[in-house]
Amino acid sequence: MIEFGFDKLALIGAVALIVIGPEKLPKVARTIGHLVGKAQRYVADVKSEVNRSIELDELKKMKTQFEDAARDVESSVQQQVNDASASFDKDWASIGSSLDGTDASPTPSYEPLAPPPPEYRHPRKKWRLKRGATPQWYKQRQGIRTKAQSGAARVARFRPPGLKTPR
Repeated sequence: MIEFGFDKLALIGAVALIVIGPEKLPKVARTIGHLVGKAQRYVADVKSEVNRSIELDELKKMKTQFEDAARDVESSVQQQVNDASASFDKDWASIGSSLDGTDASPTPSYEPLAPPPPEYRHPRKKWRLKRGATPQWYKQRQGIRTKAQSGAARVARFRPPGLKTPR
């Protein structure tokens, strides 16, 4: 790379002063400074974009590794559950056949002890809708607030007329 020392920069400045002139030199220096700044920002943007793409590739690799590991765990758990279920069915059939005195059937038939609990359902109350459907004159007659008011405004509204507010 090119190394610029103080002596080289002074030589470049002296030549620029002679060639460009003292009137135009500040404007040219400012323009060169802006261009160098733009070039540095462009290089920084390119570097950050490259770093982001590298990180994205690494994250994609990690994602596939995690997905593979999750599939492996899921398949091993499913295999263990199937094995346990098969051994349970086999033991259940052997217990049932020893009690009945009959041969073991490959598929045991037994009923659950209790029905499953009912599924929760939200009551779906529509009180906001019902309240919004109430006519305005009825709300006014019943004293239902129709407009939001701050606490201070509510106190000031219902304050007796002779009292003054403390400051």
